[in-house]
Amino acid sequence: MTPPAAASPGRKSPAAVLFLCVVTISLLMFILLASYTPRLQPHGRSPHRRLKLHPKNSAAVASSYGAGAVHDSGGNRHAAPFDPAIAELERRLEDKEWEREHYRILHGDAEKDDHMKEWEEFLREEEDFINDDDRFNVSDRIRALFPKIDLSPKDGFVSLDELIRWNLDQARADQLHRSAREMELYDKNGNGIVSFTTFRALRQQSHGDGNSLGFPWWKEEHFNASDVNGDGFLNKTEFHDFLNPSDSENPKIINLLCRQELRQRDKDGDGKLNFEEYFHGLHDHIHGYDDENAAISHIGNMTIAKERFAKLDKDNDGFISEHELEPVLDKLHLSERYYARQQATHAISEADKDHDGRLTLEEMIENPYAFYGSVYFSDDEDYFHEEFR
Repeated sequence: MTPPAAASPGRKSPAAVLFLCVVTISLLMFILLASYTPRLQPHGRSPHRRLKLHPKNSAAVASSYGAGAVHDSGGNRHAAPFDPAIAELERRLEDKEWEREHYRILHGDAEKDDHMKEWEEFLREEEDFINDDDRFNVSDRIRALFPKIDLSPKDGFVSLDELIRWNLDQARADQLHRSAREMELYDKNGNGIVSFTTFRALRQQSHGDGNSLGFPWWKEEHFNASDVNGDGFLNKTEFHDFLNPSDSENPKIINLLCRQELRQRDKDGDGKLNFEEYFHGLHDHIHGYDDENAAISHIGNMTIAKERFAKLDKDNDGFISEHELEPVLDKLHLSERYYARQQATHAISEADKDHDGRLTLEEMIENPYAFYGSVYFSDDEDYFHEEFR
């Protein structure tokens, strides 16, 4: 039997060649994988979501005066932004739009500056900013805001009451900014006060007579109710109350709002509401606001109406007077406090994953769009959500 021929010097066996190929390929794959660093989406940011700014236009703001909360043309309320940084950007946008619309009143017939034409460009730039995670990281923003919300008590949790307070503070900051801006329009000589004569002349020119109260508000009677010190002028604080009566704590404004509501429903003109006037003019308007657990079947329910009428009729004389309407006034004119609670309740229902009725920092970071909620899906479906921004 002839023995197998020996491998020639310098020539490797097929097995050795295969082994070397496997080793080489494995080494190359290892190097490639080691050098590849995938670009991960920042924690909490979805590639299909984009934060959007929603500054209130002048028409929406103008129609809100006399009521409080700002609504768009479709009746949807503009929520105050959750994040003060977002709020500041929106105010800058609103200020630009407001100045453009009132340029003639503010500056006479002078030619508009070029910067007044840059509103859309400014909006694009600011939206690019808040969607750039290197410059505006939502998780980092929540970490910075959490200790400012968790105050009472400072226990590492955000409660419903703490979130309501935070929301209300943001909404009131928005209101104060708009009022101060509006004061600039009417306080032509810059002395910090506004007379009714000046207000009436410029109001029609700048905004018309519209408001969201359901009855005319821009009257001297209402102006005088806002004039706390009775000097015939409104200072900055009084003017703010005049523009936002639904959120005012001025007793004269509260009484006047009650009187206006009673006038609208007092069919026999006796200055008070009997049960029939209450049932047909008021009962269903306050349903759903005074009882969070009220069933829809309570609307138009005579038994429920009688119970609520009796509850309001404190002196048991069979009528509801002006001062007896006060407990439900904020149900007839929804204030920022009502909306602050509504928004807080929604956010906690979205982010409270362990259902203990409060939020940890981790829960807020894991669910950022419960707070930064004005987003759109950039894939096939469009969805808009504006409880928070």
